[in-house]
Amino acid sequence: MAQPFAFKLFLVAAYTAALLIPFTSQFFLPATPIFSWLLLFYSSQFIPKSWRPHIWVSVLPTLESVLYGANISDLLTRWTNPVLDVLAWLPYGVIHFVAPFVVAACLWVFSPPGAVKFFAAAFGYMNLAGVVIQIAFPCAPPWYELREGLVPATYQMRGSPGGLARIDALFGGHGYDKTFSGAPVPFGAFPSLHAGCSTMEALFLSHFFPKGRPFYWAYVFLLYWSTMYLTHHYLIDLVAGGSLTCAFFYYYLSKMPDELRHPTTHGVPAAYRTRSASTAIPLDEESGLPKTFAHTANGGGGGAKAGSNGHTDGYGGWEEDDDLSDDEDGHGLRNDEARLYGAGAAGRDSFDVPLRGDMGLESGGQGGGSRKSRA
Repeated sequence: MAQPFAFKLFLVAAYTAALLIPFTSQFFLPATPIFSWLLLFYSSQFIPKSWRPHIWVSVLPTLESVLYGANISDLLTRWTNPVLDVLAWLPYGVIHFVAPFVVAACLWVFSPPGAVKFFAAAFGYMNLAGVVIQIAFPCAPPWYELREGLVPATYQMRGSPGGLARIDALFGGHGYDKTFSGAPVPFGAFPSLHAGCSTMEALFLSHFFPKGRPFYWAYVFLLYWSTMYLTHHYLIDLVAGGSLTCAFFYYYLSKMPDELRHPTTHGVPAAYRTRSASTAIPLDEESGLPKTFAHTANGGGGGAKAGSNGHTDGYGGWEEDDDLSDDEDGHGLRNDEARLYGAGAAGRDSFDVPLRGDMGLESGGQGGGSRKSRA
């Protein structure tokens, strides 16, 4: 039933006000791509049937058989039972709709500022692109092949809950039958946005919270299986949805600032980021030398501990408080090079850099050799 014009005008006015008010705009502005996707998905049912393209019935099962040697989704649906039905329903019909809010909340609370904005943009535009593809390239899902065979499909045909009809029967309801029968895009099998959403969530969680990767991807592959088990997608749909997600994720990853692109090293000096913080040698930005040799206090000896005016940096190294800029004639730098590489050595222009364990850290220490000498 069409909504009255006054209600539609109210929605537009409310959304405009939410964008203009500073407090609400910080939530609604980043969510604009998601609202655009939902609006397009809902509005697609009003596209005149004469404008819509041909519905492809056999292209997906044919591609699946050619690429994978069999119709994988058909194999997964030949044996069903109530336990598997519930196991497939939970990720497909419950967790799928809750997970985006959980991921956004985790990013909002625990990740660096700005992460939610990039998640909303990548998530929303990925789904928006997916719906555009579904409208321009409508394909029949596996339930259509099981119900109608390869008979040409028309837009007068209603959707089907597929394997979710068994969930309706299990709980004694008709919710999924009503929902899928009136779906705005009944022939939107390709690409799978269930696969796309779960993959996007796993990519963002893996990026910002890498310790939980096994759990994120276990959920993703469980949902992949459930979409085929419930006869809503072919395997090729899942591959397309995951590929679309990867394209959007890595595009937005390249647009992130450094503290979001490398969140696990945020707060660690840049010199440490090429190696682990426990073993790397911090380098002086001006000289390119290890800080313990480039920065010595009061012209002190060759070690970081003797006569040093510095402090531990929290990563297993030593950080001097003085600066090379005070040494205008460069003699201090050359003396440091001599201590580091030996008199007459190639100095910092050579790749013969001592290992951390080879540096003499006690006063007057000479070190134990270099990479080249050890080799």
